[in-house]
Amino acid sequence: MDTPKSNHQRRGSSSPFLMSQTLWSSTEKTCRSGLIRSNDEKGVNVKVVLRCRPPNEDEMKMKGPLVISCDDLKQEVTATLNTSTKQINKAFLFDKVCGPSSQQKDFYDQSVAPLVNDILEGYTCTIFAYGQTGTGKTYTMEGEAIKEKNGEFHKNAGVIPTAVQEIFDILESQKAEYTMKVAYIEIYNEEITDLLSLEEESKPIDEKQRKPLALMEDGKGAVFIRGLEEVTVSTADEIYKILEKGSANKHTAETLLNKQSNRSHSIFSITLHVKESTHEGLELIKCGKLNLVDLAGSENILRSGAKEGRAREAGEINKSLLTLGRVINALVDHSGHVPYRDSKLTRFLRDSLGGKTKTCIIATISPSIQCLEETLSTLEYANRAKQIKNRPEVNQKLIKSARIKDLYVEMDCLKQELHATREKNGIYIPQDRYLSEEAAHKAIVEKLKFTELDLESKNKKLIELQDLYDNQRQLTADLTEQLQRTRRELKKAEQAFNDLEAQNRRAKEMIQEKDSLVSDLIKSEKEMTDKALELRAEVENAESEISSLFAKIEKGNSREERNRILVQSFHSKLTQQLEILKRKTAISVTKQEHQLNVILEDTQSFLATKRRATDELKVQLQKLKDKYNSDIQNLAVPAQDLHENSQLAFSKVNSEISKHSSAFMDLVGKISADLNATLNGLRGNIRELEVKINAFVRQEQQYQTRRYHEIQITSEVLLNFFKTLNTYISKLRLMDEKSQSINDQQLCALEEKFEDLAASEERQLIEKIAEIISASNTKKKRLVQTTVNDLRECSNIKTRNLNAEFSDIQGCANSAYEEWTNYIESTEAHHIEDSTRLEFWKSSLAGNIDCCLTKSEGIKDGWRNAQESLHSQETRTINSIDCIVKSAMESNGKIGTKFSSTVTSILEETAISKRNLLFVMESLLKLDHDECEKICSFIHPCVEDMKQMKDSQSSEVSEIAENAGKVLTDEYKVDETSSSTLRRKRVNVPSRESIENLRTPFLEESLKSFQGNGIANRASRNVNAT
Repeated sequence: MDTPKSNHQRRGSSSPFLMSQTLWSSTEKTCRSGLIRSNDEKGVNVKVVLRCRPPNEDEMKMKGPLVISCDDLKQEVTATLNTSTKQINKAFLFDKVCGPSSQQKDFYDQSVAPLVNDILEGYTCTIFAYGQTGTGKTYTMEGEAIKEKNGEFHKNAGVIPTAVQEIFDILESQKAEYTMKVAYIEIYNEEITDLLSLEEESKPIDEKQRKPLALMEDGKGAVFIRGLEEVTVSTADEIYKILEKGSANKHTAETLLNKQSNRSHSIFSITLHVKESTHEGLELIKCGKLNLVDLAGSENILRSGAKEGRAREAGEINKSLLTLGRVINALVDHSGHVPYRDSKLTRFLRDSLGGKTKTCIIATISPSIQCLEETLSTLEYANRAKQIKNRPEVNQKLIKSARIKDLYVEMDCLKQELHATREKNGIYIPQDRYLSEEAAHKAIVEKLKFTELDLESKNKKLIELQDLYDNQRQLTADLTEQLQRTRRELKKAEQAFNDLEAQNRRAKEMIQEKDSLVSDLIKSEKEMTDKALELRAEVENAESEISSLFAKIEKGNSREERNRILVQSFHSKLTQQLEILKRKTAISVTKQEHQLNVILEDTQSFLATKRRATDELKVQLQKLKDKYNSDIQNLAVPAQDLHENSQLAFSKVNSEISKHSSAFMDLVGKISADLNATLNGLRGNIRELEVKINAFVRQEQQYQTRRYHEIQITSEVLLNFFKTLNTYISKLRLMDEKSQSINDQQLCALEEKFEDLAASEERQLIEKIAEIISASNTKKKRLVQTTVNDLRECSNIKTRNLNAEFSDIQGCANSAYEEWTNYIESTEAHHIEDSTRLEFWKSSLAGNIDCCLTKSEGIKDGWRNAQESLHSQETRTINSIDCIVKSAMESNGKIGTKFSSTVTSILEETAISKRNLLFVMESLLKLDHDECEKICSFIHPCVEDMKQMKDSQSSEVSEIAENAGKVLTDEYKVDETSSSTLRRKRVNVPSRESIENLRTPFLEESLKSFQGNGIANRASRNVNAT
């Protein structure tokens, strides 16, 4: 029997905290007695367990294929790789495979439970979870919760709490004396921190500044952490609280792949010392150790969305995991150098990989195709780690005296720390820890004294009672075990009988209740089936009506598309025809401008020539006048000389000479008067001709200016016409595009409304199917009718707008046609007027010239008559005074000769002047005639071109108007209400009360009614029985 003191020692409440160097390898304790040593000379492969989590909510929403299949019986995992040409399956074998349906309890019993038994046997075991972030590593190690609200152990508890609970259960069942210490560390950004540190406990978690710990090695190569705090525990609840405290202090953050992703590696260590006795009576202390490692998940920074500080964390995590992979590869390849020292994680796991520790690797993966690359990496990683061989050894056991010496060593360490605190030289510890260590120290001293006295007394009794104890122990153990087994079996049998009887009674009642419920359900199901068939018929009718409506809408869309293509083709043809008309008009205007310029240049040259000829004629007439004046003066002098000589020579014939002289003077005066009158008339005719020519030139200039302005006006009218056409064409194009966009928007809106309505109806049909179907039909009909009416109205408005625009175009074309016709008629009238005026001017000039020629002939006849009169007078004078003249002939010979020569020269010069004047007149007449013919030759082609342009433009405008009318009246299709338009039908919709009556009664009501009927039946049977 255990004494109270021994029980207190077994619970481990008096074990002190170990603040000095703590060894983490299997070589941390040396056997001071050198008694028991277990060494497995053959290597043992690292145990690898693979666990695949089920798909999460995001992966199920994406509906991606699952590329991982797990076979729990064959312990095989198959990954499916789909390439462009074929499908490849890669298979991996592991020690244990747990699929997505595996539970926490089953996973623990099959994979981790054997290692717990090894810990109690004195081995050092390591379990660590590896995998991509978000694949369930922390869930596997820690679970959802440890205990439920009713105090029972949670079914989804992880490996750590389940292992702790099993260790305590086994130790309690064995009634062993033991002590247990735990430590909890974190490796964050290659810095080791203690998650159980009591420093700055009052501060929030985010504000705590934990001091990094140093990872060191002793002289034997064992790794330890200086300054690590180990907490002594006596119950599983204390460990659970420590786990919750450490988990709260871990670095976690939210990423795109995991809402609570660990950003560090965490290691939870349990050190167990169990007391046992040998057959020889020696008391030994067995040491076991369990390291539970939760590795941070490897992650892709692009997929996890890590930035800045989180990206650095991810980099450090991937770096340490990469180092772990290199260590595994080096161990598998039996490399001479294994890079343990490249990372603090691999330094800590040095003995777990290729050392004297039993190691189990839990690889977690995801079945989704989105994580296929990381999943394959994890599978290959775990497959290589399976080939690592460890040489596990049982930790050396300690005899009781060696344990006591260890306690003395710890006491000395505590005394040194206490002395350093008092002297204020060294490391300070908190007050609570100091008090607890003092109490532990006193307890250890008392325990040592009691242990020494008890040891002396027991050594004396040991020799006497050893033989008796050996015999009785075996007998007592057998009898006790048999008695306990019998009692347990009896209790189990009684409990099983009571349970079976109660289960039988409940089963009968449940069968009767289920029969009643099944009958109600069958009845309700039949009624609902009938209603559902009726509603299905209504839905099929509504579907057919909707299909017909959509067919009609599609026909309207195709008609609108044909109208749009028709308007586009009409627009292109109209543009081409207008462009051709524009080019022809521009060519005609250019040609007319060129012809008018040529006419203007010819008229100007003609006027210049006429002006020069008129100036030359004026000069010749002035010369002729001067010549006649000078000749008349020359004749007066010889006549005076002749008169004087006659008076002097012939005194006898004075009267005759006087008579002949007066007659001669009268004749000369008459001739001079006639000549002056003729010259004055010729001068007046020339002046009148000059005035008429100047007036003609001015009229021609005015006419050309007027023609130029008319051409400008015509060009402006045509340009305005083309601009107006372009404006209307642009409006038509905009209207067509706007109409098309409005139709597209309305159709898109109709589709979106219909899809939204269908989606909402699909969600609501589950609860209120009859009412929703009725509302659905009404909404669909209203929506389709509204949309069809809108499309119809939009099409009518577009048609009216197009008709108005084409009417404007036709009016503009008609106005341009009328203006162009007026212009052609005015041009022809002006041409006729100009031709008449030119003929008038031609006849006028011809009359003036004929008048001038007549007067010149009159002058010629006058001079001839005067010459004949002079000749007859001279003959008469000679005959009458022949006798007198003969006597004076000699004296008057010179005068007669001079007079004759003068008259002859005058006649000759007069004839020359007459010929020159006639030549000038004929040349002017010929020039006017040529100019008139040239103007007529230019005007006639212009008139013909204008007529042709008028005819062509008239035909083209008529063709454009005819095409527009044909497109808008014949070819443009307008939606018309057809006789096949669906009419509103009355839908037979069941009422809410009738639908509610179809509902199956609630289970409680059915059960209550059934139970009431059962009680009534039993009561009636009892009455009948009585």
